[in-house]
Amino acid sequence: MHVVVPFAADRPKTRLSAVLTAEERREFADAMLRDVLAALDAVPRELDVTVLSTSPVDDIDAAVEIDERPLTPAVNDRLDAVPTAVVMADLALATPDALAALLGSDADLAIAAGLGGGTNALLARDPAFRVDYHGTSYRDHLEIAREGGLSVREIDSRLLAVDIDEPADLAELLLHGNGAARDWLVDAGFELDVAGGRVDVVRE
Repeated sequence: MHVVVPFAADRPKTRLSAVLTAEERREFADAMLRDVLAALDAVPRELDVTVLSTSPVDDIDAAVEIDERPLTPAVNDRLDAVPTAVVMADLALATPDALAALLGSDADLAIAAGLGGGTNALLARDPAFRVDYHGTSYRDHLEIAREGGLSVREIDSRLLAVDIDEPADLAELLLHGNGAARDWLVDAGFELDVAGGRVDVVRE
């Protein structure tokens, strides 16, 4: 099974610019990518993993294909051969079990939503399916599948729903993560703060 992991290597995680410098965002994004690849590597099935990157990536144990186009056309050009899965590179809480639930589905489309309405991971088994990552892509992808008469399995997984995009997401990673990305945050001085009544993060 082919798995595509899109990765914005040139300008990663711009919405974290309030708390991380450009170089820190690159390091942190690299750590999350390594966590996702490690989780995929531990899935108990044979996977052919390709990192679909906007620029070169060093020191990872996966094939890398460079594609500078926007996400939608870059991914669609790789959906002709099925089954193909698409797993985002910022799913730092993803576990082998959570990914196996997606990758083991027999539906024409298995799909995992992000908390904000995006699509964090999917598995397409019908070459007629095409992605559209603009706006609330999860809802759009369900509609695309239904219009095409495709069977759909929605994967309900908190571990796949949390993508690390905003400063508030860092608390989820510190609370529930256990990989390279969480270690990077701790080494960078981030810690949990509950003084305001809700869990937040502060940096020493």
